[in-house]
Amino acid sequence: MYKHILIPTDGSETAAKAVEAGIEFAREAKARVTLFTAVPEYQPPGEAAVMSRNVVSLGEHERRSRALAEKLVARAVEQARAAGIEFDTDFAQSDRPYEAIVAAAERRGCDAIVMASHGRSGIARLWYGSQTAEVITHSSIPTLVYR
Repeated sequence: MYKHILIPTDGSETAAKAVEAGIEFAREAKARVTLFTAVPEYQPPGEAAVMSRNVVSLGEHERRSRALAEKLVARAVEQARAAGIEFDTDFAQSDRPYEAIVAAAERRGCDAIVMASHGRSGIARLWYGSQTAEVITHSSIPTLVYR
């Protein structure tokens, strides 16, 4: 059925539950997995940062982004190892995580995405948005939503 599943995470407890379910789904399907996260893009320093000499270089931002991404997927990596499934990891710098998720799934040739929904509604949904809803809207890849 499915051979390569993208499992995005933001490191939250809600996402961790979806990661666990996605890994179990992949184990049963004998599919490989890409564990994925998106971290914030580089923001050019403003005048205040420059004046206070509190400027982060592009290279330093890349290093910090990689370290953050590794931290966000670390728990999922341990779960994938324990399940004995084939996996790799990936991350992207993006201020629109849904776009990074869809692009990663397409770039990696994934035939399914398994991700969490935080279940926000009302003002919280308007303020934070729904990355899951955006993935479903902008991707033709089958997406399993775990709640």
